[in-house]
Parts: sequence; C-alpha cells; structure tokens
Amino acid sequence: MSGLIGRKIGMTRIADEAGNFFSCTVVQAGPCVVTQVKTKEIDGYTAIQLGFEDATDKHTPKAEQGHFKKAGTTGKKRVMEFRGFEKELKAGDVIDVTLFNEGDFVDVAGTSKGEGFQGVVKRWGFSGVGSRTHGQHDRQRAPGSAGASSFPSRVWPGKKQAGRTGGKRAKAQNLSIFKILPEKNVLLLKGSIPGYNGSYVVVER
Repeated sequence: MSGLIGRKIGMTRIADEAGNFFSCTVVQAGPCVVTQVKTKEIDGYTAIQLGFEDATDKHTPKAEQGHFKKAGTTGKKRVMEFRGFEKELKAGDVIDVTLFNEGDFVDVAGTSKGEGFQGVVKRWGFSGVGSRTHGQHDRQRAPGSAGASSFPSRVWPGKKQAGRTGGKRAKAQNLSIFKILPEKNVLLLKGSIPGYNGSYVVVER
C-alpha cells in the first residue's frame, strides 16, 4: 500500500460543524523523499523507497551517504519501502500530505509504549486469586496455579504469565482523517495510535 513516514505529535480534541467534540491524534506525515525506485527487472519486485527527516553526515554511514547522494538528497533518519503508488515516481521526488484527502481511512503502524515487566493483572487482565479473607495475605494480584504436579510436571508453553509488556509493533486500522493542514504537513486522525509522543509511525492508505 502507498503511504508516508511520519511522527506522532500528540493528541487533542476538535469539534465538527455540529459542535460534537472528537479526540484526535496529531501526526506529522512527511514530507518524504523518494530515495530509490525498485523495479522487477533489477530488484525482482517493484517498490518505492521513501526517506524521512534529515540526518547529518556524522550519523549517516558512508555507504548510505552514497545511496542518498545518488538520489540527489541528504541523509535520512528513517527509510521504508511502499507499494501501490498510482503515479510514476523517480528518485528525488517529494511526497507530502497531499497524498491523502480529508475523510480517507488510513492504517497507522508504530511501536507501542513499553511498560516494562508487568504482572498478570495488568498484562492479561487477571482478577487475582481472591480476597484477603480466610488467612490469605497479598493474593489479590497473584496468578494462581500454573500447572499440575504429576502430569505434565511442567508449564505448557504460551501460558499467560507475567512478562515484558509493550514495546512491540502495533497497528491501528481504519482511522478517519478528520482534517489536513498541508502548510504544516499535519494530519488530524480520529482516535488514538500506538507509540509515545515523538515516535515514528507509518501512515498507510
């Protein structure tokens, strides 16, 4: 699918013509530069490689500096491939939020917020073993029994237990574009998207 690389700015609320307020996520989508056009004859498949946000030569490896120089642009912090662009593109072309229209539905992928090591109550919504009555102490957030003793004498793989939460790739689907600010390359999307403020996201059509 075609799309853009961007950053999550934060959340706000905005009113429609009827005076109803909606929670919106502010995303800076682009501008992205075409850094490479992949073809089936050379690369075995067709795709458009986009770069987002300028990077200094100090933080760009020599090989990547040559790659970006060939496309006629500076180093980029984020590079990603997309498919499905309708118009013909060539290296050096710039794509911005005009790729989208107000009212379009898009998918936004990013890395969810990392919450560290969490117990079963927060990670999986367990209710705990029970109350503090009948001699139980601090059992409200305990996972309870994890497996039988004689058979299988182990815990089955994949069982819901405590562990690291968040910090994984996640995608919010079918978000409506409420408003576009082309002069600032900003999208206002209805609803929430994964990631913390300032994190990189991918907006796909």
